[in-house]
Amino acid sequence: MKYPNIKTKLPGPLSAKAIEADKTYVSPSYTRAYPLVVKEGKGLWVKDLDNNTFLDFTSGIATCSTGHCHLEVVQAIKKQSEKLLHMSGTDFYYVPQINLAKKLVSLIPGGNGKKVFFTNSGAEAIEAAFKLARYNSGRKLNIAFFGAFHGRTMGALSLTSSKIVQKRHFYPFVPEVIHIPYAYCYRCSYNLSYPKCDMECIHWIKDSLFRGIIPPEEVAAIFIEPIQGEGGYIVPPLEFHQKLIDIAEKYNILYVADEIQSGMGRTGKMFAIEHFDVIPDIITLAKGIASGMPLGAMIARSYIMDWESGSHASTFGGNPISCQAALATIQLLEEGLMENAKIQGERLVKGLKELQGKHECIGDIRGIGLMVGVELVKDRETKERAVELCDKIIMSAFHKGLLLLKCGENVIRFCPALTVCKEEIDTCLSIFEDALKNR
Repeated sequence: MKYPNIKTKLPGPLSAKAIEADKTYVSPSYTRAYPLVVKEGKGLWVKDLDNNTFLDFTSGIATCSTGHCHLEVVQAIKKQSEKLLHMSGTDFYYVPQINLAKKLVSLIPGGNGKKVFFTNSGAEAIEAAFKLARYNSGRKLNIAFFGAFHGRTMGALSLTSSKIVQKRHFYPFVPEVIHIPYAYCYRCSYNLSYPKCDMECIHWIKDSLFRGIIPPEEVAAIFIEPIQGEGGYIVPPLEFHQKLIDIAEKYNILYVADEIQSGMGRTGKMFAIEHFDVIPDIITLAKGIASGMPLGAMIARSYIMDWESGSHASTFGGNPISCQAALATIQLLEEGLMENAKIQGERLVKGLKELQGKHECIGDIRGIGLMVGVELVKDRETKERAVELCDKIIMSAFHKGLLLLKCGENVIRFCPALTVCKEEIDTCLSIFEDALKNR
């Protein structure tokens, strides 16, 4: 495909019928940005029930890392499905799970000496890390960040601080989670400017949080996204993670890197934390790990993963088909897709910055690799969030055949499959500019 092909009014008649059925039978808690009913996908292109063709720059929320239905991933799935569908790695052994654990350990920053716990999703990986941190440390307090999204299950949601709708009506949560400001330099919580701020967000932890609010020796873990995802694709300064992990090491606090959205090659490196030259104690993975198959993982230093048999488990975590899909995915990442993410990400950012020069509503552009956010504002001086405009542009792009999603209140995220080519980047930029002009 070279360009989207929209044949009907959106949604088309078949899609509209499916959406009506969905309203009858499916939970209303799901968040649908626009009326898209996907029938099939290949690479970066998807078709709806009415055969309208769209360019997908969401990749299933940064999940289909190798594109839709990559031939080598599909072949791995088919081959494994003919041998073994399920046996539960909790109670039995099977080679795909062992092979994937070995491969992940070899990739994790810091070398060997790690162990893997498999889950079905990112939220479950966070739950596992949450439990392990408490089990290993014997401590009750945990630190997370404003704007963080770690999942919607009760433990993960206790760490989440992204949108109030995600937490409304669900209190009380797991107690003793303290949220603090992330290094969101475009909207500094201390009204300072980087680098003149001298990393005030770090000084505040040492000078205020640990002096008058919580005792650091009672903190089990710091849960942090190397690059904030749902909070707005926020890239912190290099020193942020480096100085923060220094604090964690000083007080024997576990450093948990949530790589669920940023990991698996999306930033041009296997894990986003590698850009910051720090080594976390625990890493959580999901989304892009298996090209769309349900799989998550929590990887920790071996001496930290010291819980006894039966203390935590998962019936479906590490399913053999998902594990084989992950092994095929990792091979593709290593053979060129990570490098492509770097190259095409630079092309995308360059094009977006050119658009920023033409459109005052683009306040900030940030990202690494193919994890790029565009923050829309009403005024560049006041930085007032352009929430409604963000929604309008996403909807306009949809009607022109480009699939986008937002993160935070007013940020449009660009997270295409790592197979994206320069022509697809240029097509995206062209449609996005058209949506900006005709909003």
